[in-house]
Amino acid sequence: MNALAATNRNFRQAARILGLDSKLEKSLLIPFREIKVECTIPKDDGTLVSYVGFRVQHDNARGPMKGGIRYHPEVDLDEVNALAQLMTWKTAVVDIPYGGAKGGIGCKPKDLSKSELERLTRVFTQKIHDLIGINTDVPAPDMGTNAQTMAWILDEYSKFHGHSPAIVTGKPIDLGGSLGREAATGRGVVYATEALLAEYGKNIKDLTFAIQGFGNVGAWAAKLIHERGGKVIAVSDITGAVKNPNGLDIPALLNHKEATGKLIDFSGGDVMNSDEVLTHECDVLIPCALGGVLNRENADNVKAKFIIEAANHPTDPEADEILSKKGIVILPDIYANAGGVTVSYFEWVQNIQGFMWDEEKVNRELKKYMTKAFHKLKNMCQSHDCNLRMGAFTLGVNRVARATTLRGWEA
Repeated sequence: MNALAATNRNFRQAARILGLDSKLEKSLLIPFREIKVECTIPKDDGTLVSYVGFRVQHDNARGPMKGGIRYHPEVDLDEVNALAQLMTWKTAVVDIPYGGAKGGIGCKPKDLSKSELERLTRVFTQKIHDLIGINTDVPAPDMGTNAQTMAWILDEYSKFHGHSPAIVTGKPIDLGGSLGREAATGRGVVYATEALLAEYGKNIKDLTFAIQGFGNVGAWAAKLIHERGGKVIAVSDITGAVKNPNGLDIPALLNHKEATGKLIDFSGGDVMNSDEVLTHECDVLIPCALGGVLNRENADNVKAKFIIEAANHPTDPEADEILSKKGIVILPDIYANAGGVTVSYFEWVQNIQGFMWDEEKVNRELKKYMTKAFHKLKNMCQSHDCNLRMGAFTLGVNRVARATTLRGWEA
């Protein structure tokens, strides 16, 4: 089941639990605006090439729309739509004053030179600059984009609208980016894990962890779990996987990956099959890579007691049912990985005030938001007698529905 179908299904289930009016339910699913633009740029060799860019703005009932821009060959309207809708519920779950959006350009960033990427980003910005804005829609980095991409968007947008640091988040620190943004999603995952484990009277330092995906989110989560005394016993990424039943030395592994570009050949652990990380014997499994990695093929073999969804949509609905029957507790993506967008919100706030925070304050506020959201989510689970995923969806959908009703959507 693709991401859009799964998201719609979760939304409908939440709407049913909440007893939403069918007309309101229908209007909440429909995106506010879908933008599609052709971006034609000269390549370095002088030939012209054209790429299709998208921006889907899903809902703005709770505030400006917020969401990443990804550069990836498989960017299509369906996927962008699903992710935009997911952002609407995600921002509502952690109670930050945003709606959802998502964008992307169908290209292979690895095949483009830096100057080609810059030209592409600037043309895309020129085509959408009057449809985004500090109080309208605030983009951020996603797959295939980074702080540099945001710097180009900021510069191009500012040519039309004057200096506007709050137009994008995830910027370089020198251009108004926030301290702590780099680690935010991984750190948020750890705060979310701590909140969940506390419910069960457990602590990170007494448990074992397997982490699938060792990019930004996975690496930060592993580092912070290691610092808290948790044992990370298996890690994988696209280059391979390593395990050590006594716990991997994460700082050493990070240095090894930095030096060699891959996980294998690490002296402090044994090589293992990458697919086996998901079914490895551990207390907590954290998928931090792609969607759909837990499916009906492997769900039955998962041995973890807790799954923390740091990736977007890592668990298929079919796998969801199998895992729930096994009594495995799943902390859903729309809450677990919301640390990134929460610190993006802090960055936007700092830019608007023109006053920057120190890193300690950023992390303290992030912990406050993640912990509070978890308790609200648990309250929804109790009042509607549902699992954590439905607790998160009902919490998010209910907040958006309330805002929509208060604004007077039927008029």
